[in-house]
Amino acid sequence: MRTAIGRRRVLAIGAGSIPAAVGGARAAETRESGIVTPPVGKRILLSCKSGMIPGELEGKTLSLADRLRLAAEAGFDGVDYDQAGEVTPAQLRAAVRESGVFVHSAINHAHWKQRLTSANQEERDQGRANIEHCIRVSHAAGGSGVLIVVGRGSDGPADVIVDRAHDEIRKLLPLAAPLGQMILIENVWNHMMYDHDAPPDQGVEDFVAFVDSFNSPWVGMYYDIGNHWKYGQPGEWIRGFGRRGVKLDIKGFSRAKDSFVDITSADDDVPWDQVRKGLDDIGFTGWATAEVKGGDLQRLSLVREQMRKALGL
Repeated sequence: MRTAIGRRRVLAIGAGSIPAAVGGARAAETRESGIVTPPVGKRILLSCKSGMIPGELEGKTLSLADRLRLAAEAGFDGVDYDQAGEVTPAQLRAAVRESGVFVHSAINHAHWKQRLTSANQEERDQGRANIEHCIRVSHAAGGSGVLIVVGRGSDGPADVIVDRAHDEIRKLLPLAAPLGQMILIENVWNHMMYDHDAPPDQGVEDFVAFVDSFNSPWVGMYYDIGNHWKYGQPGEWIRGFGRRGVKLDIKGFSRAKDSFVDITSADDDVPWDQVRKGLDDIGFTGWATAEVKGGDLQRLSLVREQMRKALGL
C-alpha cells in the first residue's frame, strides 16, 4: 500500500498536485500505530505555517484536522503551527492524530505584544507564560521546538534588553529541556542583534554570541532567510550559524523593491544558489517552512514547488 501510494505521489508531484489519498493514508497509519511521523529519508522537509491554510474553503468551514490535511494534499511534509494561542495542547494533539499530518513546531503567538525585553516585569512574565504554552502545544503535537522573537530594540539600551531576554529564556529551559523542545530565535526586523540602518554587509556575530551565551543544547536559531537578505549574505549567515541554525523560514525578498515577494519569482533576488551552497557546507538537515501568503490547494501547491526550486530539491 505504501509503495503504491508513494508512486502515485511522485507522479502527482510532476503534475503539480497531490492526491487526497496521501492524507488518508497517513491518517490510516496513525490509527493503527497511534504515532504520527513525517516522511523519513529526506534531508530537508518542507512545511507551511498553519496561518497560510484557510479556515474556510468553497463555503465550507474547515476543522483543524481538515486544515492539516489540506497542507498534506499540497505536498507538504508537515506544518509549523503559528496559531498556538488559539488551541490547547490536547486539541492540537487530537487534530494531528485525526489527520495523520505531522506538526514539527509551534510559534509564540504574542511575542510582539508581550515581550521578553519589556521594561514591565508583568509583561515579561506574560511573555514567558505564552512561550510555556507554546512549548506544551509543540510537545503535545509531537514537535521539537518553539519559534520566538526575543523582543524589540526600542524597549531600552541594547545591553539591558539583551540581558532581560537572556534572563527570561533561562527560566524557560527547565520546562523546554524535559519536554525535548528547543527554543529557537528568529531573526526579524526588531532592531536587535543587527544594525537596522546599516548596509547589507552585516554578519551573524551578535546572534551567535547570544545563542552561545546560554551554553545549552536547547537554544538555537530559526533562521529566516528572506528577512535578513536586506542586511547580509544568506550563504555566509548559514555558515556562520552552523549547528545553531536548527530550522529555516523561507520567503522571497526583493532588494530592488525593498519588499517581500513570492519565492523564486521574477522579483525575488535572494541568491538561492548561495543558500543551497551554505546548507550543503554545514550539512543542514531538518525543516524548512514557507512564511508567505497562503490560500487554497492550488496556491499552497505552488508555494511548495517554489520552495523546491529555491532549495534545489
